[in-house]
Amino acid sequence: MQHVVMWSGGITSWATARHVIARHGTASTTLLFADTLIEDEDLHTFNEQASKQLGLPITRVADGRDPWQVFEDKRWLGNTRIAQCSIDLKVKPCRNWLAANTTPADTTVYVGIDWTETHRLPNIVAGWAPWTVDAPLTRPPYTDKRTLIAEAKAAGLPTPRMYDLGFEHANCGGSCVKGGQAQWARLLEVFPERYARAEAAETRMRTLLGKDVSILRDRTGGTTKPLTLATLRTRIEEQPDQLDLFDEGGCGCFTDLAA
Repeated sequence: MQHVVMWSGGITSWATARHVIARHGTASTTLLFADTLIEDEDLHTFNEQASKQLGLPITRVADGRDPWQVFEDKRWLGNTRIAQCSIDLKVKPCRNWLAANTTPADTTVYVGIDWTETHRLPNIVAGWAPWTVDAPLTRPPYTDKRTLIAEAKAAGLPTPRMYDLGFEHANCGGSCVKGGQAQWARLLEVFPERYARAEAAETRMRTLLGKDVSILRDRTGGTTKPLTLATLRTRIEEQPDQLDLFDEGGCGCFTDLAA
């Protein structure tokens, strides 16, 4: 049997890999990392240190484009509902690797979702078919990210800095289009140059498509309408009371594949 862990560079993928290696060893385990080319520099540092701690190299795959290039090629701006970057930059490179290096009959694919995300399992299983899927962190003993971070620290690993900076996820450098207003407000504060790049990319897409499209949505006043990153930035600077800081959003890569 082969055991392939979908490695994101976040704490739950490390915890999943630790579980798989403890049960099956390193000889039959692969840590498969799909690089979106906009990852935080510290993610690569964490990957290297986690690889050494686990005693297993990380297998990297990449499409060669970043999310903004994918959106232009697809002529569709990724947003909190539909993010083609997940398919083109994560799923397809990993499925291509699986097809070239494994057979579904003797391979299990592991994803790093935890017990709070079990509602995603049906789509995950359908999306990775015909490969078998397992999500060890959805079963007891139930742990949260804070506990897993402490366990990683006890194992000699540093905390991925994206968590220390307040981000819910360590991937895509904090620029995930499935993130909500709270994530983007944090990105503007911590990495203004990344925010500026995303804002410029969104503006280009609006010009390219000739449509009032946006990554985010504005639900103030009881109606839903586009909320551009330029508008959000102005709101943060001039009307912070208009922000929805409970709108954190979340990464859907490797999960909502059948949606």
